[in-house]
Amino acid sequence: MSTTAPAYAYFDNAATTPLDPEVLEAMLPFLQQHYGNPSSLHGPGRQVRAAIENARKTVAHLLNAAPAEISFTSGGTEADNYAAFGSVRTLGLKHAITSPLEHHAVLHPLQVLAKSGEIELHYVKHDARGRLDLNHLEELLAGQSRTFVSLMQANNEIGNLNDIAAIGDICARHEAVFHTDTVQTMGHYRHDVQQLKNQFLVGSAHKFHGPKGVGFIYTRSGVQVSPLIHGGSQERNVRSGTENVAGIVGLAKALEIAVRDLADHQLHVRALKNRFIAQLRANIADVQFNGLSEEADQSLYTVLSVSLPPSAFSEMLLFNLDISKVAASGGSACTSGAQTGSHVLEALGCDPERATVRFSMSKMNTDAEVDYAVAALAKLYRSVAV
Repeated sequence: MSTTAPAYAYFDNAATTPLDPEVLEAMLPFLQQHYGNPSSLHGPGRQVRAAIENARKTVAHLLNAAPAEISFTSGGTEADNYAAFGSVRTLGLKHAITSPLEHHAVLHPLQVLAKSGEIELHYVKHDARGRLDLNHLEELLAGQSRTFVSLMQANNEIGNLNDIAAIGDICARHEAVFHTDTVQTMGHYRHDVQQLKNQFLVGSAHKFHGPKGVGFIYTRSGVQVSPLIHGGSQERNVRSGTENVAGIVGLAKALEIAVRDLADHQLHVRALKNRFIAQLRANIADVQFNGLSEEADQSLYTVLSVSLPPSAFSEMLLFNLDISKVAASGGSACTSGAQTGSHVLEALGCDPERATVRFSMSKMNTDAEVDYAVAALAKLYRSVAV
């Protein structure tokens, strides 16, 4: 077990990933030479318009979708909001189903719609490890008229994988509109929308080594909902606003690389996660794992949610890890710095006295970084353990 200190052991890849050098290379011309507005009819405008459409074709090809089914957004949160608000308000849906474990980018829009009286909101039951009760989903759908269903493919905090193919089949039987947040899985698994029955699927470039501030939503052909942002005709009237050309080019390149090298990256990152689990068990007494995080076939291979025994200064662990040059998180990156705890861990009934550290890995991490991070955590834990 190597404990040589790296420059910084970065294990917060579920929050954001480093930019791939190949992606930066693809983006640079559109940050320097090619500066035209893609809505302009002159040569410089047409040149960048062509780049956007080529990127759209690339993303569509990788998902086995039609280019017209891909719309670019500012990221996953906007895409989730577009699906939720657009579906309810355009399609006249009066019911929505989600789970208490969803990302706030889904929960908050649906709660806004419920508070305004536009929908009745229902939650799928789950067990103590976060496994969804699909029989309950079926029961909820059987008792409602056409419904909006939003259930993520992989949880961003505990890594639990949901069977979106099975969920899609259930939704299809009840003519429900199915949206799945695939922000954490895009670029880490293959997605073939012809084999799925979802109406919406989303991605965010910075989760798979692309740039921040750009994402996309897949909308199945034949589904038309009103836009979330008004004021222009960009993205075929789906999303107004001048396109983030360099970001869109970077997104397509990052997804292309991710799919191209998927098998190698999966092997590498799975090995890192297994090493993390083994090292943690060997070095910290009573270490546990939240949800299905340690289950190789039931959890996202990039995420490990670690539960540590109660200690006098549990809330200081992340701060002290940072001082030791280890970047990790205590839950969802979107709530880091907030005074409230994780809604996911609370829904699972996790012991609030136990500290949680989420380590999330990428293709750029190494065995040495895993060893160093575990050694740093073990040292800190021994120094504050009750």
